[in-house]
Amino acid sequence: MGNPTDRSGVGVAQELDRNLNIVVLMGGWSSERPVSLMSGEGIVKALKERGFTRVTPLDMGHDVAQRLAEIKPDVVFNALHGTPGEDGTIQGLLDLMEIPYTHSGLTTSAIAIDKELTKAVLVPHGVRMPKGKVVESKTLYEGDPMARPYVLKPVNEGSSVGVAIVTDEGNYGLPISAKAEGPWLHFERLLAEPFIRGRELTVAVLGDEALCVTELKPKAGFYDFDAKYTDGLTEHVCPADVPPHIAQEMLEMALAAHRLLGCKGASRSDFRWDDTQGEAGIYLLEVNTQPGMTPLSLVPEQARQKGISYGELVERIIAEALVDSTSKAEALEAVRSG
Repeated sequence: MGNPTDRSGVGVAQELDRNLNIVVLMGGWSSERPVSLMSGEGIVKALKERGFTRVTPLDMGHDVAQRLAEIKPDVVFNALHGTPGEDGTIQGLLDLMEIPYTHSGLTTSAIAIDKELTKAVLVPHGVRMPKGKVVESKTLYEGDPMARPYVLKPVNEGSSVGVAIVTDEGNYGLPISAKAEGPWLHFERLLAEPFIRGRELTVAVLGDEALCVTELKPKAGFYDFDAKYTDGLTEHVCPADVPPHIAQEMLEMALAAHRLLGCKGASRSDFRWDDTQGEAGIYLLEVNTQPGMTPLSLVPEQARQKGISYGELVERIIAEALVDSTSKAEALEAVRSG
């Protein structure tokens, strides 16, 4: 899949004007609102500590277009998670308003938020992902969509929101009971995938460089929403204690996914690895185009391993957004001037 470091990415952050008018867009109304607020607060604090004088935190409401028109930002740091901040909706709005913004654009965001669409893009190019199928939640009360153990998760959510592992020994029932708490009570459609036994790992990509591999070891259960964002519930081993060729394969898969989907800024690819199967046991589960920036988040942690401070990470992501915006504007002007 190519060498993950054969292009330089954004490199050292360009010197940004400390008077840049920056809006940090956070909050919103998705199930991941609390995480987004933590990310946004950290970004605002880091920017102010690095000398930026015009930083406005904006908790997104339905009047977001009006608020942005009033503030007139030079750039928006998109710290939203879930819909409508990660699915292309806010990206489309910012495109229409001609406001530069961080992370991936409309098309990439719309594809990556949908786990089935992501597979349709990546699998034909050799990125190994679990085979699965979309099911109507109500059909689960009639019978299992595949042999147990299997995983059920929303098609369009992140941060392990609404994930359930269905096993023979579990207490969901056989078939699943309509009274059992699970994602089938909250989402009409779910993605069913075979459960990949083994280890939970993740790789961040910044600009055009895969950073490193982190192993996630929940102290109980699996790496769900609470385990991700509650201090002390998950051990992060960074870099992961895995054979070099296994780490290299994950780095290459994560970078390939980032490039194939057209991601910008930072992305994070999550993996399961069945360590009894060698490289054939590596499966990419999903790509997150708006990875968290909280104190417990994985992208800042991997950046630190590369000698990149949290503040520098934030600045690099903004720098890439401005460079990308300038390139688009120059290309459009060239077309107009013919």
